[in-house]
Parts: sequence; structure tokens; C-alpha cells
Amino acid sequence: MSPTTANPSARRTELLEASYAYALTHGLAGLSLRPLAEAIGSSTRVLMFLFGNKDGLVRALLERARADELALLASLRDTGRPAGLPATAERVWTWLSAPAHRPLLRLWAEAYARSLVEPEGPWAGFARATVDDWLGVLAASEEDEVRRTLALAVLRGALLDLLATGDEERVGSAVRLQLALLSR
Repeated sequence: MSPTTANPSARRTELLEASYAYALTHGLAGLSLRPLAEAIGSSTRVLMFLFGNKDGLVRALLERARADELALLASLRDTGRPAGLPATAERVWTWLSAPAHRPLLRLWAEAYARSLVEPEGPWAGFARATVDDWLGVLAASEEDEVRRTLALAVLRGALLDLLATGDEERVGSAVRLQLALLSR
């Protein structure tokens, strides 16, 4: 973490939040500083000053998205509901399948994929970090790493299918079937 991100200015925080809202709507694939700056009421010069360059801004946006992800994970750990992998995975799926979370999850999917095909630069380590984060949540309810990995693979695959098709009924039924099999 650089000194700029360790103690950000109010303007940097404001522009990061506006850029994050923009990225949730438009994604990061074709992100160009000029249209972004115009959309959020800034200039490319200010963005460059505050974030260093486009890669610095993308890194900041990924950190911001991960903060939302980590907040979700913390809330799933502190539910007070029955423990167990199927119950925990069901809570995760309920959150993942909520239509209100689709913009964040599309951004997550884009960043995840980019970190696999572009392992250097601003995407570096994003996919690995999210796998570790999600396995950590599931670890609170399941000691067996293989079962946690299976549950995560089902959830992640189902999420990608849901984002691609929007077919909540079919995908949700498949998730519930797999979770029932995990309960046995």
C-alpha cells in the first residue's frame, strides 16, 4: 500500500467511489480515462495525479471491489445460523444470486478472468486472493479442504452461468441439488 492509499485524500476517496460506480455499470475491459473522467466530473490529469496511471486506478478499483467482497464474507461468518458446509454455501448462494449484486459480481468475474490471462499488472493475484477469501469463509463450517473446494467450484461455476444466462430457476435448482448431495 502506498502512502497515497494508506491515508487517502477526501478527493481521492470521492473520485474512487465515483469511478467504482462507473466500473460497476461499464466494467473495466474498455476503461479509458478520458470518458471516465468526464462521467465522474473530473479530468484525466487529476486521475493521473491521484492514482499514478490507469493501472494504479484499476488496482484501486479492484481493492475497492475486494473490500465489498470482504464485507460480505465477514457478514456470512457472523450470521449465528446453523453451521455446516451446505448451510453456509446456501447463504453464499442466496447472496450471489440476488439481482442487486449482479453489477459487483460482473465486475468480479471480469477481474477474475483478467487476472488469469494477464497475471502481471493491476490484476496480479486477484483470482488467487478471492479463492483464498472464499475458502476461508467455507473453512468456518467445514474442515475438509476437498469438500470446501467442491462447494466453491459449484458456487463459482453456478455464478458464472447465472451471470451469462440470468436463468435463476435452473441454476439455483442445480446449486440446491449439489448442496443436498453435500449434506449426505
